[in-house]
Amino acid sequence: MRVLVLGGAGEIGRAAARLLAAEVDQLVIADLSADAAGAVAEQLGPTAVARPIDVADHDRLVALARDCDIVVNTVGPFFRFGPGILAAVIEAGRDYVDVCDDPAPTATMLDLHERAAAAGITAVIGMGASPGVANLLASKAVSLLDRTESLVTGWNLLMAQPQQRGWRPSAAIVHGIEQVSMPIPVIRGGALTRELPLRRTTIDYPGIGPGVGWTFGHPEPVTLARTFPDLADCVNVALAPRYAVASLSALGSAVRAGLVSRERAATLAAAAEHVLPSSPLAALDHGCLPPLFAVATGTLDGAAATIGCALGQFPGLTMAEATGIPLAVGALLRPDRPGVHPPEAVYDPDEFFHRLAPYCLGNPRPESMVVVTNSQWTQAVNNAALDSGSLVTALLRSRAR
Repeated sequence: MRVLVLGGAGEIGRAAARLLAAEVDQLVIADLSADAAGAVAEQLGPTAVARPIDVADHDRLVALARDCDIVVNTVGPFFRFGPGILAAVIEAGRDYVDVCDDPAPTATMLDLHERAAAAGITAVIGMGASPGVANLLASKAVSLLDRTESLVTGWNLLMAQPQQRGWRPSAAIVHGIEQVSMPIPVIRGGALTRELPLRRTTIDYPGIGPGVGWTFGHPEPVTLARTFPDLADCVNVALAPRYAVASLSALGSAVRAGLVSRERAATLAAAAEHVLPSSPLAALDHGCLPPLFAVATGTLDGAAATIGCALGQFPGLTMAEATGIPLAVGALLRPDRPGVHPPEAVYDPDEFFHRLAPYCLGNPRPESMVVVTNSQWTQAVNNAALDSGSLVTALLRSRAR
C-alpha cells in the first residue's frame, strides 16, 4: 500500500508517519516545506519519499493523490483547508482519512458523501483523539445499553498541548479560538442547535461521581447524532483548570464583541499557553474525570443506567501522538464503505482498540484499552472491574471510594 501523508512534516503528521513507515510499502511525506518533508523522509528510511505540496494547488494535489492508494490528511485548520482537500482526493479517486476537529467543515465534508460514494472511495473524517477515539468510546458505550438517550464525550485540555511551544499560534490554537468565539453545535431535546461555548456541564461519571467539563466546539455532537439518531442530548466537553477556561472565555467574548480579531486572539492564546503545565500527566491532577472518555445514559434491562468508557492506555504523552497514532491505525484498517463517514460509522470499536494496543505505551493487553464502568454495578463489582492495569485505573479507583 502506498500512503500519502499531507502535512507530514508537522507534529501530528510525523507521529502518523512514524507508525505507517513500518507498515506500508511506500510513504509519501508531503508538506509545504520541501526541506522539512525531506528531513522527515530521511529519518523514516527507505520506504519514505518527500514531495513538496501547497494544498491550495488543486491540480497538483489531485495528481499527487492519484499516485497513492490512500491520503492521510493532517493539514489544519480544517475550516480553511478540509473541504478543498477532500474534494481533490475524491476527484483523484483515492481513499481518505483525516483528523478534522471543526464542526463546520465536518458538515461540509459529510455533504460530499454522494460524490465520494459515486467515485467508489471511502473517506473517514475526524479520526484523531477527539474526535476519533472519543467517538469510538461513545460507540462502545452505546453498544452496552439497550437504549441511549444522551451522550457526552470529553477530553482534557492539558493533554492537547503541542510538543513544541512557540509564540506563534499553531493550527490547533487557531482552531481553539474559532470554537470559543462562535456558537457551537450541540444536541438538545433531540434537535441540533447552537449555543455559546464553554457552558459549565456536570457529568455524573459512573464509579467516580460528579465532575465538571465545559462545552467545546468539536464535531462529536454533529456526527454522533447522525449515527445514533435517537439521541435526545449530545455535547462535547473540554476539561481544564478554571483559569484556562476563564482566559478562553474572555478571548472568545472579545472576538464576538469585535474588540480583537481572531488572529490577534490566537496570538494572545499562544502566549498564554506558556502558563499551562507542560506535562500532559498534569491532566490527572486537574479534575476527577478521565483524560479521554464518553458517557452514555439510557436504559439497560428495563432500568436506568449510565455507562462510562474511558481510554485506559495511551499511544503517547503528546497531543501529536494521541492524535497521529490513532489516525495511522484508522488508515491501516482502511474500511471499505464508499462515501464520507465519521469514525463511529465505519470502525468496530473493539477491533479498533485491539489494533491500537500494540502502539500504546508499554504494549498493553488489548482488554485493558477501555475501562468500562456501569452505574448499575455494586461498589464491589465496580472496584474489581477497575483493576485492569490501565493508566486511568488509579484515578477511577481513588474517586470511586
